[in-house]
Amino acid sequence: MPSRTKKLRGSRTHGRGKKSGRGAGIIGGHGNAGLGKHKRLRMLKYDRNHFGRHGFKRPQSVVSANSVINIKDMLEQLDNYVRLGFATKDDKSYKVDLTGAGIDKLLGTGNINIAVDVTVSQISAQARAKIESSGGSVTE
Repeated sequence: MPSRTKKLRGSRTHGRGKKSGRGAGIIGGHGNAGLGKHKRLRMLKYDRNHFGRHGFKRPQSVVSANSVINIKDMLEQLDNYVRLGFATKDDKSYKVDLTGAGIDKLLGTGNINIAVDVTVSQISAQARAKIESSGGSVTE
């Protein structure tokens, strides 16, 4: 509240005249009003890229986000894959169909100490080396 408000109680317009105190008239509008006119310098100084389009958006037919999983996450989920039918367990090894589970690529983070036969559409070189060194195989 301005300091003179108490002094101006009882006056109808608080010294602003008849029209300037209505709405947002005295402050020049609400929000982004006036950015092209009287608030232009503020806009040019602080929000230079306010008007117009910026950047680009790639078509969705071009964009394809791969669904990826690491070796350590695959090992944690082996029991779930067996339960859901995406994997089978032999005596000492597993056969896992990651493509059927909706995973596009297998990455190499984590250690593996059991033999796993993996079916996946893409695999990193590190993941392939780790699976084959543990006695498993990869089918693409």
